[in-house]
Amino acid sequence: MMKNMFSLGICLSLFLAVPAAAQTKRLDLDQAWGTKRSLTKPINTIEGWADARHYIEYDTQARQLYAVDSKTGQRRAYTPPPSSDTEVYIQDQDIYIREGGQTPRRLTQSPAEEEKNPTLSPDNRYVAFTRNNDLYAISVADGREIRYTSDATDVIYNGWASWVYYEEILGRPTHYKAFWWSPDSKSLAFMRFDDTEVPMFPIFGSKGQHGYVEQTRYPKAGDPNPKVRVGFVPVEGGETVWAAFNENDDQYFGQPYWSYDSHSLMVQWMNRDQTNLKFYAVDPVSGSKKEIYDEKQEAWIDLSHAERITYLKDNKHYILKSDKTGWAHYYLYTLDGTLVNPITAGPWQVSALQLVDEQNRVIYFTARKEHSTTEDLYRVNYDGSGLRRLTFGNYTHEVHVAPDGAHFITTYSNVETPTKIALLDNRGKLIRELADSRADDFSDYRYGRTEMITIPTPDGYALPATITWPTDFDETKPHPVIFSIYGGPDAGTVKNTWKGTANQHWANEGIVQIAVDHRASGHFGKQGVALMHRNLGKWEMEDYITAAKWLKSKPWVAKDKLLITGHSYGGYITCLALTKGADYFDYGIAGAPVTSWELYDTHYTERFMDTPQDNPEGYKNGSVLTYVDQYKGVLRIMHGDMDDNVHMQNTIQLIDEMQNAGKHFELMIYPGGRHSWTGPKVVHDRMERIRFYYRYLLEKPVPEALK
Repeated sequence: MMKNMFSLGICLSLFLAVPAAAQTKRLDLDQAWGTKRSLTKPINTIEGWADARHYIEYDTQARQLYAVDSKTGQRRAYTPPPSSDTEVYIQDQDIYIREGGQTPRRLTQSPAEEEKNPTLSPDNRYVAFTRNNDLYAISVADGREIRYTSDATDVIYNGWASWVYYEEILGRPTHYKAFWWSPDSKSLAFMRFDDTEVPMFPIFGSKGQHGYVEQTRYPKAGDPNPKVRVGFVPVEGGETVWAAFNENDDQYFGQPYWSYDSHSLMVQWMNRDQTNLKFYAVDPVSGSKKEIYDEKQEAWIDLSHAERITYLKDNKHYILKSDKTGWAHYYLYTLDGTLVNPITAGPWQVSALQLVDEQNRVIYFTARKEHSTTEDLYRVNYDGSGLRRLTFGNYTHEVHVAPDGAHFITTYSNVETPTKIALLDNRGKLIRELADSRADDFSDYRYGRTEMITIPTPDGYALPATITWPTDFDETKPHPVIFSIYGGPDAGTVKNTWKGTANQHWANEGIVQIAVDHRASGHFGKQGVALMHRNLGKWEMEDYITAAKWLKSKPWVAKDKLLITGHSYGGYITCLALTKGADYFDYGIAGAPVTSWELYDTHYTERFMDTPQDNPEGYKNGSVLTYVDQYKGVLRIMHGDMDDNVHMQNTIQLIDEMQNAGKHFELMIYPGGRHSWTGPKVVHDRMERIRFYYRYLLEKPVPEALK
């Protein structure tokens, strides 16, 4: 465990001792809201590398990309090369193609039926897409259409993902796409989903005289999941070859990966309990499968783990990312699933692979090793030797590594240091500073400074937190507190980075602002996250109550003005704080909260809680509804009435219980809003939050300038 990250007493004393003689200016309203720049100045941003010698810089004033020589600093205008001379896109529901800058050509003509996810084959000869839940391709040369499947219905989808796969496994960036070209363009792999047994959840839209209903096959915890098959079709059409899995098994399939030679598809398989992950090499010709990896964990395994597999170009190895030891690390495997060796190890977390230098058998990666709230770049040999930190200082680094690994650029900051950019070599030697966003008059301003602290728990954890002090902080006077959280498993928000000025208005108004991460937020590895197994809501609330007690023990915290706020999972925690934790929290603003876990989807909920049938006590103890009788203070709940992720059903069931118990609360529904809302609704939300803070925390009218 990370203990004694900071000494709270020493940190606070040092902070209060900072001389303010030169700090004569205070941020005005526009500066404090971040609508007018202050404390920092615009700097160019780094977009990557054009080649091993030239990095790509975006000039924020000229609004132009430049390729900059890393040795001389000279730059020239840069136009990104097209990933292909051929571009495909949807216009007016049909597919168009533009080849080599020529006039676009219309490939499909079905105005009543929309084509979706048009995807060009690697050889640029075909475009695959889905239409009415069936999978098709069209020949670029002659417009000939090839239909691969013909059994789609309103519950059968070929190459188009079922909702729970789109939301939780394949991911929203896929736009429901569930088909993949082979590298040699000779075949397509796709998933077929059967939602027949998945319950339908209606979402009512209020527009128009009679309204309308969206019907989504949404499996809630304990419900039947979609049945899934993995199929292969030859590019010119023909009979589908199905991978040798039984679709009637209760199982999940993750993102598949084609081998470089197109001879096999690596399919990720997982059991319903999400405790066993297997990789299978599947033959696209016969559908036969061969197990090449098997991992088991007592708590769960994250199927949607980003960057789980990185295939090497030698076509002999892959690098696996796994948290099976309790900490996320990299492992070198042969293609048949034989472990060569761990590449990294220890009580710290790797974040992302930045470059694999196969010639020198070295990987470059980012990790949270020096501190869980910062990120650094490292290099290490394939065999795990020669681990070396390449970045510097107590900063969070965002890096771009050159294609040959000889140089990298870091964009870095911490809570006290505005963003800087530097160029370094692959041994960590500084070549030159490229930019510093610190304004020339930075030192002239008095502002609410942000500090990294930790809050100790009775059983030995040091919870990381960032705290922004009021602008003219007087530790002898009580101040209201805004406690911002998310709180989900392995989803910590506390990072040692520059926070800008968007929080400065409330600092000027004398409010203390704090963000805290609990023991299962990822700072303490998977072994910390696994504590949440079968008991969502337990450790989050224990640790946040510890933080609330710590705050209210301070003379500079008002004893009746602690407000907690969050959205989605953060909304859930906020509702729990005003019910289960109501002795410690006074106010809450909860956006789109889950209020009882049997109302959320199978894959996410059961990963942590198992099914309601298997864990009834865990579901009861984790439900906000269980603690409504303990509610006090003032809770404001906000929800979009068309939220297709956390259904408004959650809020309706909570307010039903609150009304029946005679509890006072505030409610705001955003018509047409999904899991968030846009346009004028965002402005309304912001103003309502401002009014809430002024009424309950500051007990004074909203300034005219803010209305």
